[in-house]
Amino acid sequence: MSTLISPSILSADFANLQSDCSRAENAGANMLHVDVMDGHFVPNITIGAPVVKALKAVSSVPLDVHLMITNPEKYIKDFASAGSDYITIHEEIEGNVEGILKEIKALGAKAGISVKPNTPIETILPYADLLDLVLIMTVEPGFGGQAFMPSGLAKISWCKENLASDVIISVDGGVDKETAPLCIEAGATMLVSGSYIFGAEDMTKAIKQLKTK
Repeated sequence: MSTLISPSILSADFANLQSDCSRAENAGANMLHVDVMDGHFVPNITIGAPVVKALKAVSSVPLDVHLMITNPEKYIKDFASAGSDYITIHEEIEGNVEGILKEIKALGAKAGISVKPNTPIETILPYADLLDLVLIMTVEPGFGGQAFMPSGLAKISWCKENLASDVIISVDGGVDKETAPLCIEAGATMLVSGSYIFGAEDMTKAIKQLKTK
């Protein structure tokens, strides 16, 4: 199966968000990655459910929504109602991870879990049967444009060996034409990339480069 590409709209032009997302879709994007940050779980603030709803109305690809927020249980219903196709929460939250994953699925969305670079990947094992997606962070979450951390490659391989074959293994952080082949070789099935795609002169070429092993 060809590697899926989910451009991170964090690197898009927010004054022209619909146009930028349409360009990404036309260039071959399989999903759009939406980073939601609350300024508490990570030191940045981005967007909320209204923007997801607006994107859903004009997007032709699934929305891959990554909740980097402290209390996602308060907002799951809002993001599901807004049209999120995938909703990913962090393993590191203090809330009931299993219960939140079950709620995501009950609301009709696909459930994902993410781990920060310093979190052992084995911590997700108790939730394996609930997962549609695992998101391996290869930078510290919060800001775009950081350098790729190779320690994430072993986590990708672990997911390939220990999770069901239909679980999407996604990688986010410093993904470009140099690091993408490493991720694919390790077992990644989806790559999240922001500045490399939205900053490219030729977005179609950039996405093709990411898919090349």
